[in-house]
Amino acid sequence: MRVLLDATAVPADRGGVGRYVDELVPELVAAGVDLVLAVQQRDVDLFARVAPAADLVPAPSAVARRATRMAWEQSGLPALVRSVRPDVVHSPHYTLPLVTGAPTVVTLHDATFFTTPELHLRSKAVFFRNAIRLASRRADALVVPSRATRDEVVRLVGADAEKFFVAYHGVDHARFHPTSTDERERVRRTLDVGDAPYVGFLGTLEPRKNVPALVRGWVEACAGLENPPALVLAGGRGWDDRIDAEVARVPEHLTVRRPGYLPLDDLPGFLGGASVLAYPSLGEGFGLPVLEAMACRATVLTTRELSLPEVGGDAVAYCGTADTSIARELGSLLADDERRARLAVAAAARAQEFTWAAAARVHVEAYEAAVRRAGRR
Repeated sequence: MRVLLDATAVPADRGGVGRYVDELVPELVAAGVDLVLAVQQRDVDLFARVAPAADLVPAPSAVARRATRMAWEQSGLPALVRSVRPDVVHSPHYTLPLVTGAPTVVTLHDATFFTTPELHLRSKAVFFRNAIRLASRRADALVVPSRATRDEVVRLVGADAEKFFVAYHGVDHARFHPTSTDERERVRRTLDVGDAPYVGFLGTLEPRKNVPALVRGWVEACAGLENPPALVLAGGRGWDDRIDAEVARVPEHLTVRRPGYLPLDDLPGFLGGASVLAYPSLGEGFGLPVLEAMACRATVLTTRELSLPEVGGDAVAYCGTADTSIARELGSLLADDERRARLAVAAAARAQEFTWAAAARVHVEAYEAAVRRAGRR
């Protein structure tokens, strides 16, 4: 099957959507897909390296600007379809051309633009709600990363449930795995936490990650501890303007570090070296940091919101979204070395069930279904 995948929407910072496309592409090729990639010029070398068998078509350099990319999607991409003549066009980030001339598959990553719009920038929430409605009507098949996302889109948009294919994200087990003591110590030195244990967080510092409540819960959990863990908030700065004020209120004897983006090679040591990886999100389409932490044999504390129990199962600890619940469950974990060790072993075992090869197989099923649906139409 010949598939044209539009990777021009992948952000430069290789966040969640970037990681999804980067990991999926080589597995699609390995699954036998004849893959053509429309890519931004900055990504040509990357995709040539990870998927040398794919045909790369660089888009004009102007698509690096979002408005220009959206215009190109409606004009340049259909022209590319006419040239490439694929069996399927895959748009991996919500939006799609209004006219393609080929069956279309769209990936919808998240439904919280409907359920909790206040957690997003207003312009972003409006844009993605409209994109999800349009894709639900016009796409021949829809790929989502969790049953929770599928169910929310069906409920809120009235989408046809038969169009959906749940493709759980995988984890790169060659990169995310239990690390040595030396590796964890190397990363610890870059975090500037000294010899103290630390509670880690990984993700964009945006409102739905619930970081202010995490800061308050961590402060409460540390009360009375002789050797309190530091709190390390790793990830892009985002737009949660409450975090600075919350950190400013942290007692002086406690340590908060905000290293920003960590190099990809440092993530296994960071995740595996944390006493607890805390991810008290208000809702996720999947929750890739949770899975990657599990693969590194980390003890994970997260919430039961939306997709997160589908990822964590019985191999993680759960808390509510309020700071009091975070404090209670985090304090309980920090006080129980044996429980943390049990959860870490269970997490690493469960993470083995999630692979990008399995995700690619579901995508192929979606492509085949799109061709059948378009043929009936």
